[in-house]
Amino acid sequence: MATTLIDKGLSLIKSGSRVFVHGCSGTPQYLNRLLAKRANELQRVEIMGALPLDNIYTDPKLKDSFFVNSLFASASVRSGIANGTASYIPIFLSETPRLFDENILPLDAALIQVSPPDKHGYCSLGTSVEVTRAAVRNAKKIFAQINRNMPRVHGDTFVHMNKIDAYVEYDEPLVEVDYSKEISDIDRIIGKRVAELVDNGSTLQMGIGGIPDCVLKSLEDHKDLSIASEMISDGVVSLMEKGVVTNRYKTFHPGATTCTFILGTRKVYDFVNDNPNVLALDIGITNDPAQIRRNPKMCAINAAIEVDLT
Repeated sequence: MATTLIDKGLSLIKSGSRVFVHGCSGTPQYLNRLLAKRANELQRVEIMGALPLDNIYTDPKLKDSFFVNSLFASASVRSGIANGTASYIPIFLSETPRLFDENILPLDAALIQVSPPDKHGYCSLGTSVEVTRAAVRNAKKIFAQINRNMPRVHGDTFVHMNKIDAYVEYDEPLVEVDYSKEISDIDRIIGKRVAELVDNGSTLQMGIGGIPDCVLKSLEDHKDLSIASEMISDGVVSLMEKGVVTNRYKTFHPGATTCTFILGTRKVYDFVNDNPNVLALDIGITNDPAQIRRNPKMCAINAAIEVDLT
């Protein structure tokens, strides 16, 4: 049974522990701050996650206390790799749940952020399921930040209070990203040209960044698009609201937009709250090529950090 004694719970994390931290917009910022305050007591605590957005553990001042071992090279991880506070495990994201399910990387604890429990005692992992679902299945201890700003998202998101060892009720804004502020005229031109290559009835996987968002904006005259993506953002919400995305021709969860995490502004977080048309699923499912290839006219639209043209 869960207890509110979060400080006592976090004290169970010792030097050398391997701790999973819920990622992306699900990042439990308050729990991260609480654990970071114990830096002087700890040595070489391994912090794991798939999509970290919080760079608190890659602060060079904490390098003797924490080391980030990430399953995805996000911007905060790349800066950590540069200053020696982080590393990256090259792996297909669809295979990351196996690391925990098969006890390849045993977890001493998992820090998660969830919505308040419903009348049956179930919280939701909300905006970010990814590999956190597997971490919750396997970590020895689960510590949760219950945040009323976390939406209740349908899918593989639900965690019963009986699974949580200690929790704290602490409300704060979720991590938000607004790529529209960074979009250039060149991005808009690229987005329009890419959109011209997308047929009506296509199934889309959209990546992170300004160019994928520009593509979404340029798809407003299309019909019967489907979303089977790693992530969904504000741009997907607009297409769903306008009836462009119907998920009519999908073969996997037809009628529903599927993803493994949601990242954007408060607009998208409010849209997915208790919305049965959006399912957040385990990353082992959403990123599985065997599932992806079942969808008609599959189009993957992503941005790259750099491309080797040699």
